[in-house]
Amino acid sequence: MRIGLDVSGGDFAPQATIDGALLAKQALGSDVTIVLFGDELVIQKELASRAQSAQLFEIIHAPEVITYNDHPTRALPKKPNSSIALGFDALSKGLIDVFASNGNTGAMLVGSMYKLNTIPGVIRPCITSTLPTINGGKTVLLDVGSNADCKSDVLYQFAVLGSVYASNVLGIENPKVALLNIGEEDSKGNLLSISAFKLLADSDELNFTGNIEGRDLFTGIVDVIVCDGFTGNIVLKEAEGIYTLMKQRGIKDEYFDRFNYENYGGTPILGVKGNAIIGHGISNETAVKNMLLHAHDVVSSELTDKINEAFN
Repeated sequence: MRIGLDVSGGDFAPQATIDGALLAKQALGSDVTIVLFGDELVIQKELASRAQSAQLFEIIHAPEVITYNDHPTRALPKKPNSSIALGFDALSKGLIDVFASNGNTGAMLVGSMYKLNTIPGVIRPCITSTLPTINGGKTVLLDVGSNADCKSDVLYQFAVLGSVYASNVLGIENPKVALLNIGEEDSKGNLLSISAFKLLADSDELNFTGNIEGRDLFTGIVDVIVCDGFTGNIVLKEAEGIYTLMKQRGIKDEYFDRFNYENYGGTPILGVKGNAIIGHGISNETAVKNMLLHAHDVVSSELTDKINEAFN
């Protein structure tokens, strides 16, 4: 397996990405090749400062960097020798099996759609977040930011994408799917949620259980929670904010420690013809390592092929 990593992406690059790659290399073993995309001289210098050989990795020279200030749709053609652009080139040509980055999220989404293209039948690709549940499990929340405005058929497809992801990557058999709403009753919500509820309730390909309210997000009563990206991003940032506040106040709790983003590393872009993983911009070496481990799991599960089967 060949895993591509954007060394230049993230607030603490290249130090955190190099350290994370070294940790992942130890965990994944010799049958996995980690391909580093970034400035070759910088990468070699960072490895040398750690007394590590550049022979541990394959290096693709990418001297340009897409920053968070770059416009996503203009960044790729404007910076063709950037780590993100060259990473997607390699992925689209089958030179790597997956590409992971903590860099510009918008550029990653644009790159996945234009370099890889969407799976036939998928209206809009999306990104997910994994919520830790009080019973020790995990719940998939989607979308969490890539699609702020949605129609009911898009939410229906999110349910399918989330169900396939939960089943094949998280190992949840026949995942329970719910729609995030302001009440459990069928008639509750805005026009979007009411319309989406009807589509989901009529489906025979999903284990749809109905609406779920915000107070039940972390209970584990369902495995997949569907919402538009605007709502999902607010939920995700609120959860991150609560964890940060507890940490700042010195509150130690085994359950809330599972909200630490370092444990999850990154999330795949669901619905495109390839494996692309987006990580958190503030990722440290532990988060980078876990992003690469998750990338390995996504490839091993043949997630893209399973999504393609679900839509075709």
